[in-house]
Amino acid sequence: MTTLTPALSVASAGAAPVPSTIERRDLRDDDVAFDVQWAGICHSDIHQAEGDWGGAIFPMVPGHEVVGTVTAVGPAVTKYAVGDRVGVGCMVDSCQECEYCVKGLEQFCTQGAVLTYNGKEYDGTPTYGGYSRAIVVGEAFVVRIPDALELDVAAPLLCAGITTYSPLKRYGAGPGVKVAVVGMGGLGHVAVQIAHALGAEVTVLSQTLSKQEDGRALGADAYYATSDRQTFRDLRSSFDLIVNTVSANLPVDRYLSLLRVGGTMVNVGAPADPDTFSAFSLIGGNRALAGSNIGGIPETQEMLDFCAEHGIAARIEVIDASQVAEAWERTKASDVRYRFVIDTSTITAEQ
Repeated sequence: MTTLTPALSVASAGAAPVPSTIERRDLRDDDVAFDVQWAGICHSDIHQAEGDWGGAIFPMVPGHEVVGTVTAVGPAVTKYAVGDRVGVGCMVDSCQECEYCVKGLEQFCTQGAVLTYNGKEYDGTPTYGGYSRAIVVGEAFVVRIPDALELDVAAPLLCAGITTYSPLKRYGAGPGVKVAVVGMGGLGHVAVQIAHALGAEVTVLSQTLSKQEDGRALGADAYYATSDRQTFRDLRSSFDLIVNTVSANLPVDRYLSLLRVGGTMVNVGAPADPDTFSAFSLIGGNRALAGSNIGGIPETQEMLDFCAEHGIAARIEVIDASQVAEAWERTKASDVRYRFVIDTSTITAEQ
């Protein structure tokens, strides 16, 4: 048995999202169903819908920054009840038995985590994401939105928040640690807030100084334009940790030169083309070049609670369903401060 719900779907690579109707499964014993009220737009939605990363499954309903209110729960559900404020991030299932799942690292499930959209359930059923009016997810992959966070500004935290919180915590951002955030966009503006709240000294490295006032208001101690080559001379060997949030290829060696001895540059942005760098940029200072995935479900809840405690939220521009295609183009042009969020009540069924 299934239930029909309105959604925005993409028919083929590069096509615009259009009104459609999708099927959601009826409740299993451990399922939570909720009305989607807000869905954040992540740059990865665009990459996936345009087929940049390969393996795209069409028709596709993007969206993995999904929040709303519980409408029904299965009989085995113990953590949530009708009316609760909840969210779903980048995953909706995993084996929950392997060495990584039992450690709360479901994103590294050895059987493969089931992505919220552009993925397949273990029975082969395609998954559809949050650009929709309703969703049904297993209780283990639902998180609670703290009362201190408004739902609309909480939505982007389910990707942008955990994607930046996880490496900042893992690489020790805190008092006495100098952190540089590359990019002042959807990920970067959240990373600045989190790094500041953790107690680190925070510097923003952005192409221009156009967002300097915002960066400092969000907690940056310093702000530099990377379009000015003097920046790289002035900041040589300055940082313990660099978090690269941009989805474009960078001159990696130049950025590695900004690390102190033993420092790490961690990539959370995912450009479609490979980067290149010299091994000597690492060897010369015992430096590390790393990548970071999202966090698991326990860490995602920890992040939400941390953000609520410290007043951290995404800066958003609310749009309706008819504006999504335009919002994608503006996202690609970095023309948003700082995250688009869809009012999903405006999504209608296929005409």
